[in-house]
Parts: sequence; structure tokens; C-alpha cells
Amino acid sequence: MLDRETVVEKKKFGIITVTMIIIITIILTVFGSVAGMRMVGKASLSATAASAEIIELGEKADELETNEILYKGGDYVLNEDLITVLVMGIDKETVIEVGGQSWEEEEGSEYAGGQADALFLLLINPHDKNVYVITINRNSMAEVDVFDEEGNYQGIFTKQIALQHGYGDGKEESCLRQVKAVSRMFHGIPIHAYAAISMDAIPELNDLVGGITVEVLDDIIYPEYDMDLHQGETVTLFGEKAYWYVRLRNENVFNSNELRLQRQKQYMTTFAAVAKNQSMSDIRVAVNLYQTVRKYMVTDIDLNEFTYMVTEYINYDFNRENMYSLQGETVQGSNFEEFYVDEDSLQDLIIELFYEPAEK
Repeated sequence: MLDRETVVEKKKFGIITVTMIIIITIILTVFGSVAGMRMVGKASLSATAASAEIIELGEKADELETNEILYKGGDYVLNEDLITVLVMGIDKETVIEVGGQSWEEEEGSEYAGGQADALFLLLINPHDKNVYVITINRNSMAEVDVFDEEGNYQGIFTKQIALQHGYGDGKEESCLRQVKAVSRMFHGIPIHAYAAISMDAIPELNDLVGGITVEVLDDIIYPEYDMDLHQGETVTLFGEKAYWYVRLRNENVFNSNELRLQRQKQYMTTFAAVAKNQSMSDIRVAVNLYQTVRKYMVTDIDLNEFTYMVTEYINYDFNRENMYSLQGETVQGSNFEEFYVDEDSLQDLIIELFYEPAEK
């Protein structure tokens, strides 16, 4: 089987922030001093939300309150209690192929920070006690802050949004720039925190819960990776097979990125359910998962904030019906596929998830 570093293709995956929250909840409940950390974490997240920018959407009128807008004849107010986390799946081993030539993105290159090939907005809504996820197509064309190889700012250019993370150090700097780009794309929505996870975590996390069983959504036939899966069959994924299931796509099919995204959503929700059930019955599963995931993660969510989140949101509902995808059109660019977000649908989605009807 070929080594991952030798493969010429964009890599993309979904790792579950929801599962991390579940894992840490159990650990803190058993081993931690929850009450004090919870109070500090709540204060920190509340301060972050209070300082967020107002969404630039809809119309304003003199009689409306702060954070209240008119949209398509309705009066809406921003849900200020909503917590939004940007989850990034980071690929630092991407190999670019253009015009029959290929090269790796090595240190010092334009995208040395690694691409955010998986982008998910995690929305935690205390009003209806639900967790929502918005999946963002990595090829979405958006305003990206571009820097040269020496770190000098070059300006804003329209590029695939996954590239934004690469214009940075691969750590906090890259994450903050990616957060800014996604917020700008969503009309200035407040994003309170981020978690970036390396794709290398998939096989280890997958096997710690004994594998993940799925019904294959489309044919994944790659003998060189020992993958021979056919649509409709039920399989249990172990090790590298889990990695390839959420990573591979049929390059001969136009818009194959969307087909792969559906697999990632399927894997994500299944993994979250399995990890939660096993962790609740055996604390060692939670401890092992937490110790594993933190090796691969960069986040600005500190222990206090995690404590508050996990104790507050552990029983919230999360399922496939709570997952949304951006609507739009994929076209073939000069080198790579480009996804153009349908602006009307995006604005409707922002109103649906980030706003609520104003009470008069």
C-alpha cells in the first residue's frame, strides 16, 4: 500500500469536535474540579461573545434594537447566547499537481502552514439545546488574506477558502487567519473559538473505539490503497481504511468533492455516537481518546472553557439532521475545481441558525 506522503491529491477529512467535548466531559467529571473551572470558562466565553462583531446582513431601521435586523419582511434578532466554534481538518502534506507536474508544499512555500481541507462551523444553541454543524466546501471561493513567503502582506484575493490556513505558521497564526476568512465569508458572524486537528489522527482515533461501521455511500475502488468498497455494502473500517474512506475521491467524476463530503458527514456522526456510548460505559476509552486527540490539535479553547462547554452541553442533541451544507455551484477553474456559494441560500442559512424571530 502506498505511503500517504506519496499520494498526489487534495486531502480532506472530518474529525469530531463534539466527540472531544464528550471525552473531556467524562474526564473532568471523574478527575477534575469542575465547579470552579466551569465558572471561569463561562465568563471567558461570554466575554468573547460580547466583543464579537455584529453580522452585516439584512436592513436596519431606527426603531430596531441592537443586533436586530429586517430580512425578507421579517424582524430578527441575533442569538447572542449561541457559541460558534470553527473546526479545521489540517493537511500539511498536500501535493499540488498542475499541468502534469507536481510538488509538495514544503516549509517556506506559499502554503507552508497547511491547508484547512475540512472546515466545519459548530454551533451550540442553548435556546433549543441542539448542536448544529455547517460543512464548508474546501473549494469555496472567498476573500483570502495573502502573504508572501517572507510573511509580507500582499492583500485580499479571491481563492479557495482552504488556502487561508496555509498563509501562516501552521499554528495559532494560521488558525486566526482562517477564522477571519470564514467569518468574513459569513457576513461577519462571531466565531468564538477554533480547533484545528491534523488528519493523521484518524486511524488512531478510529481504532480506539474498535472501528466504525458504515454503509458505503459510493464506490471507492483503489487497489493501490487496498480499498475495494462498493456502494450499499456495510463494512467496519479499521486503521488506514478509515483514513482513506474520508479522504479518497473519484478524480474522474466532476464535483467528487461533494460526494466525499457526504462520506465525511456520515463518518463524523457515526464516530461521535460510538465514542460517546463507549466512553459513558468505560472511562478508559475517554481517557485514551483525549490523550490521542490532543497530540494532533491546535486550539484556543483552554481547560476552563472546555469544562464549561462539556458540563453545559453534554446532553444537547446532535445528529445528521442538524448538519447543513452550503449551497452553490462547482465549476472547473484553470487548475482546480472552484465552488461558488449561492449568496441567497447563505443568507437564509445565517438567518435560520444565527438569528431568531424578534419578540414584540
